[in-house]
Order: sequence, then structure tokens, then C-alpha cells
Amino acid sequence: MANGRLYFVIQAAEASGGGSFTPLLLIVLLFAVMYFLMIRPQQKRRREAQQMQNALGPGDRIVTIGGLHGTVVSVDDDVVTLDIADGVHVQFARPAIARVLPAESAAAPIEEPVEPAVEEPVVDPVTDTRKKD
Repeated sequence: MANGRLYFVIQAAEASGGGSFTPLLLIVLLFAVMYFLMIRPQQKRRREAQQMQNALGPGDRIVTIGGLHGTVVSVDDDVVTLDIADGVHVQFARPAIARVLPAESAAAPIEEPVEPAVEEPVVDPVTDTRKKD
């Protein structure tokens, strides 16, 4: 009886298409999708951040990963010295620099036109007994 069951299991395995490469193709396709959607964009962001950090120089306005704004005073191998207030210098690791702010333009700021204020009459609802139309 056990021989008969084993025979059917072997036949089922052979009939299921054991020579098919579809599962292997699906695994390869899954890895390709993971590479193009996750790994490649992360490598590109890391490369851009490294280029930005290598291009730092004195006078650049930056923002750290903690949100601190400052101006670069000096750059050493792995340390960037920032001026965050008059006479206040702090040192940060180069990878802690999140972004470089664009240079401020020398043009005067554009002022919006100010509308003249319209004075409204002061009405006291308790003492105002005029009839309203």
C-alpha cells in the first residue's frame, strides 16, 4: 500500500513541471525590482550628499541634520567649524551637514503694496437706538 502512495507522489512531482524556470525567473525579477526601486536611488542620494559635503568651503550657509543653521568658518578633514552666532563657533562632523543653503541675492526685497486702512465707525449696540433699514 505504501508503494502505491509513493508512486503517485513521484508521478505528481514529475507532472508538476519540475524543469520549469518560472520560479527562478520570478526571484531574479524580484531582485531587479528591489535594486531599481530601493538600492539605486539610495546610492545616488548618498553620492550627492558626499559631493556636497566635499565641496563645503568657508562662507557657505548650511543646515545640519539637527536643523541648526550656521555659516562655515573652516573645514578640516572630518570636522566643519560653524559660526552660529556672533563669536559662537561649534564643530560638527562633516556627515552631519544636511544641505547647503543657496546664496542670498543682493537684490532688494520686493515690498508688497500696503492698502490704506479704512476706519469703521464705532457703534455701541447698547446705546445705539437708531432704526436700521
